[in-house]
Parts: sequence; C-alpha cells; structure tokens
Amino acid sequence: MLGWIWTAIIGLIAGVIAKLIMPGKDPGGIIITMLLGMAGAFLMTIIGRAVGWYQPGEGGGFIAAILGAVVILWIYRMARKRA
Repeated sequence: MLGWIWTAIIGLIAGVIAKLIMPGKDPGGIIITMLLGMAGAFLMTIIGRAVGWYQPGEGGGFIAAILGAVVILWIYRMARKRA
C-alpha cells in the first residue's frame, strides 16, 4: 500500500515538473497530472528495458518519469493539433 502512495506522490511531482517544462493549456487537475507522471515513468521503463538501460524488475527513476511525461504531453499536443 505504501508503495502505491509513494508512486502517486512521485508521479504528481513528475507531472507538475513536466507541465512546467512544457507550459500550455492542458486539461486536467491534480489527478490527471499525477497519472501523467505515472504514465511517463511507465513509458520510460518500457523504453529503457527495450534499449537495455533497465533490467527486468527495475523501473525508471524520477528523471525518466519527467522525460516520459514530457513525451506524453508532446504526443498529446501533436494529436490535438491534427484533430
């Protein structure tokens, strides 16, 4: 249980930093920002394992979560421009 709370807190911080790096009008409040950071960490963990940066059982760190969240925001904005 404590692991999930810690993941949510780190996800929130990573999501906030990603939104500060890429300012703009993005939807969502605290929950969406938290999910953005968590999804960023998940994305970078998958990419890191595919490239060989992380071994099975290891996850992306805080910086990776921020970078992943920035990538997700960028993809979101590119998809929104086309629609």
